[in-house]
Amino acid sequence: MNLALRDVRHNKMRFVLTAVGLGMLLGVVQTMIGIYEGTLDDALRLPRQENAELWVVQPDTYGPFAEPSRIPEDTRDLIRRIPGVADAGAVTFQTVQTVVNEHPVRLFIQGFEPGRMGGPQQLVAGSDLTRSHYQIVVDDSSGLHLGDRVPLGPLHEIYTVVGITKGMVTSSGDAVAWISLLDAQSLQFQVPPPLQRREAAAGRPPAQTADINAVLVRLLPGAAQEEVTAEIERWKHLSAVTEAQEEAYLTKFVIERMQKQLGMFMGILIAVAAVVLALIIYTMTMDKLRSIATLKLIGAPDRTIVGLIMQQALILGISAFAFGTALILLLKDRFPRRVMMEPRDVGIVFLIVIVVCLLASTLGVRAAVKVEPAQALAG
Repeated sequence: MNLALRDVRHNKMRFVLTAVGLGMLLGVVQTMIGIYEGTLDDALRLPRQENAELWVVQPDTYGPFAEPSRIPEDTRDLIRRIPGVADAGAVTFQTVQTVVNEHPVRLFIQGFEPGRMGGPQQLVAGSDLTRSHYQIVVDDSSGLHLGDRVPLGPLHEIYTVVGITKGMVTSSGDAVAWISLLDAQSLQFQVPPPLQRREAAAGRPPAQTADINAVLVRLLPGAAQEEVTAEIERWKHLSAVTEAQEEAYLTKFVIERMQKQLGMFMGILIAVAAVVLALIIYTMTMDKLRSIATLKLIGAPDRTIVGLIMQQALILGISAFAFGTALILLLKDRFPRRVMMEPRDVGIVFLIVIVVCLLASTLGVRAAVKVEPAQALAG
């Protein structure tokens, strides 16, 4: 007689409700892991799609995604002439907030030189920029469509959506957009006319608009990355950040705190799940004390009783894990942030559930082992 399966058959509703409750709790844990994986992938997707081997930025900075960087626009021409450099492209980055069709839209805008490095890749609709002014390519997560008119900047200049990408967002969830470098510089340093008149009256020069945030560099086949980096840092007095370094800076400086916060909440939820599971198994065991005493009376050894209690805990935990995983797979595309369910992470959570089930069953096991066979004959 399998006491665990027998108890499940005779208490189906309690078992199902318990599995559903625990499954939702485990689903939240997997959601947090998925949000972190999605955020990490989002953060790294933009620098990876640039296909740059080096990022040339302001001296003693960690790259344009980790902290501000501002260098002269002619830096691109200086870098291009360095031996070993195959191509170079000037880029700018900025976040803007606007309203399109009465809906707020937040964009992370990258300015680039059409025909050079830094432009959008893998368009799913429309085309790349065909003019040097007032055209924009946006990611579909922005909710914008081809032909939409997007007002940008303090002068509310109108940009027309000519291309759509997919899956290009920042670590904060903002949709990425691309405009020409000339437009991006104007947008970043644009001053409203009243403020221009005030600055002119005060005798202050107008803001410099011929600046960029970084230069993307691609090397010739066989070129030594270390030699090019040393040349840039020694003679151009700039910092050259490799692709691996840029990804490390993004992970450490931009999303590390979020990783720690999610890790703390996951630990708390797993502890809560362990406590709840332990109480449930203990309660179920106490309800079956007479049945356990009867088993002992007919000669069942303690290891059989322990196996039955642990088996019940594992059935409950695995059922809850299966329900929680199915629920998140069904709903993950409805979350405002991308949730990535990596097989490795699902496997780790499953192993944690198994360990938690075995540990949580110890309360029930202790209660079952202490049962005297004479209790089976008690009135």
